[in-house]
Amino acid sequence: MTQYALLVQPAANRVYAEASVALTTAELEVVNQAVLGGRLTDIAETDIAGVRYVGFRADLDGRDAEFLANLSSAFALFAVRDGGLLEPVELRRLDRFDDDLLTIQKYSGKTNEHFTKLLLNVTVLSSTAAPHMLDRRLRVLDPVCGRGTTLNQALMYGWHAAGIDLDQQDFDAYSTFLQTWLKRKRVKHTAEVVRIRREKQNVGRQLKASIGVDRESYKAGDALDLGYVNADTVKAGEFFRAGTFDVVVGDAPYGVRHGSRAAGPRPLDRSPLELISAAAPGWARLLRAGGALGISWNNVVTSRESVLDALASAGLQPLDDGPYRGFEHRVDQAITRDIAVARKPVDN
Repeated sequence: MTQYALLVQPAANRVYAEASVALTTAELEVVNQAVLGGRLTDIAETDIAGVRYVGFRADLDGRDAEFLANLSSAFALFAVRDGGLLEPVELRRLDRFDDDLLTIQKYSGKTNEHFTKLLLNVTVLSSTAAPHMLDRRLRVLDPVCGRGTTLNQALMYGWHAAGIDLDQQDFDAYSTFLQTWLKRKRVKHTAEVVRIRREKQNVGRQLKASIGVDRESYKAGDALDLGYVNADTVKAGEFFRAGTFDVVVGDAPYGVRHGSRAAGPRPLDRSPLELISAAAPGWARLLRAGGALGISWNNVVTSRESVLDALASAGLQPLDDGPYRGFEHRVDQAITRDIAVARKPVDN
């Protein structure tokens, strides 16, 4: 077996950079279980010439390397040869667009795009769609999508994306950003914001876009669908069809800067648990059988057990062993972020 060393992507956020090796190790363990048949062994942090890597041993083939290429913080992969020489391994990522789709937006409270990719990856890898993530156009829903970091990551992978969020300013900001970006990049597309009406009443707004990965496929009628609904996520089932999403992925309000509201005119709640408990049954209905739901939250204000119980009460099967216990990390003094993942039973 060959020894490999994975160099982790540098992160501008110092706190996240400190946690990135441990997070990458946990993510790699999930990849190993889900799509690599457990063929990776001795996965652990290693030091080469004073630089931190994630090391492992394996006999990789080309498809294995393609899965590894899409690790959220993968910067470069090397085979360690005799004498300690590092031989680069080609990493061919799924990326379909320029990376400024993910990095150009700057605003207070933005989720680190490396973490967004991690959350999406871990959720997809926990679903029955995992073996097909390289060659099938998956459908992703972010039920608390804010200004669209998860939507953009799904588009980057060449997947269909949908989102819902109650905040009008976030909806307007994302709608403006995406349409401006598509025009500036000269990406073939159609996009418009429309009113959603029911029984002669306005019940929300929606950004609807059809986006070409390239000119030829778009001309042939092959495009990515994006839909962002400006409405209450507790009512997500009123805007999207049941059983149509491979994954539901969301970064819940942390209860510090943003707060959360389950429904109605009450003040913002410091804990995201009420929101998750109220909305999770609807989110679960939107998943295909075998689909997975991944949610991140601030466990300073809500315990892991409470979130997992809420997902189980929604009819999902929590995944809570091995690497799934390895994603907790500090964001700042008031926020310690964690990930909970649950799968929809195949027989539902």
